[in-house]
Amino acid sequence: MATLKDIATAVGVSVATVSNVLNDRPNVGRVIRQKVLRAANKMGYRPNRAAQAMRTGRTRAIGLVLPDLTNPFFPELAQAVENTARSLGLLVCLVDSQGRAEGEANGFALLMQHAVDGIIWCPVGPRLPPYLHSATRPVVLIDRPRPGFPVVHSDYVMGGHLLAAYALRMGHTHVGLLSGPQNLASARQRRDGFVEAFPRDIKVAWEVVVGFDGVLNAAALKALQRRGRATLIVAGNDLIAISAMRCLAEAGVRVPEDVSITGFDNIRWTDVVTPRLTTIAQPVGAIGAKAVQLMQQRLSGEKISGQRTIFDVTLIERDSVRRN
Repeated sequence: MATLKDIATAVGVSVATVSNVLNDRPNVGRVIRQKVLRAANKMGYRPNRAAQAMRTGRTRAIGLVLPDLTNPFFPELAQAVENTARSLGLLVCLVDSQGRAEGEANGFALLMQHAVDGIIWCPVGPRLPPYLHSATRPVVLIDRPRPGFPVVHSDYVMGGHLLAAYALRMGHTHVGLLSGPQNLASARQRRDGFVEAFPRDIKVAWEVVVGFDGVLNAAALKALQRRGRATLIVAGNDLIAISAMRCLAEAGVRVPEDVSITGFDNIRWTDVVTPRLTTIAQPVGAIGAKAVQLMQQRLSGEKISGQRTIFDVTLIERDSVRRN
């Protein structure tokens, strides 16, 4: 197995320089850093992480805390984070909060006990939990901003605007809204982006707020049964939309022949349900990669508190909307 000395000899630098590169210290030039990394990879170098942790106090492990792994969006996000982290030599420890603040708190405590270097976190709720004020590890947020923390998320208002413009283009001027939980900024911005895009041209026939888990409450079931003047149902996410399509099918209502429907997120299920779901695609891979990049910056000592990275979204037109 290759050693630091072997790599140093191959590149023509000191052992200290090789150590600095492999421990991701900032005091090495880009060209030398690339040469060292290429040589380490070619020679099959595998660091002793336990020894490194004892020596540097860094475990090269990060935590990932997600709210609900039963929602297919979050396993896709976890995969994106893990792929990028692994390419950088980082281990990801995953915690599923199971939609509960208590589960989130327990997960944070467990990650701290295992001495992860930092935590990437998608919060369950809108409030900042008190234990974060005393957190001794860097925290990077995904999807749900909190003051003082770097965050990565999609342009949800843009997504709402795209859906509204598409609705008008397809001739739908009366819609029903199955909006996501309005205590979350991401759900609120999706809804407001749609409603505020063309307020004179698109009328909201009815609106019901449901959870992002796709479980339809009694009010949602009643609204779907009646539908009123709505020719298009705009769902807060894909799980809500798919649940609504199943409910409508059980009642003998055809999508899109009798009523059209749209989602948001572009989870993998959207292309396999019948009809295939028209939705807004979030760039999950880019979001996960950027979150890991921000964590790397924090671990390198960069001050990026409050930095916000927002990615554009795109409309994916499939079969669940017909021209009215």
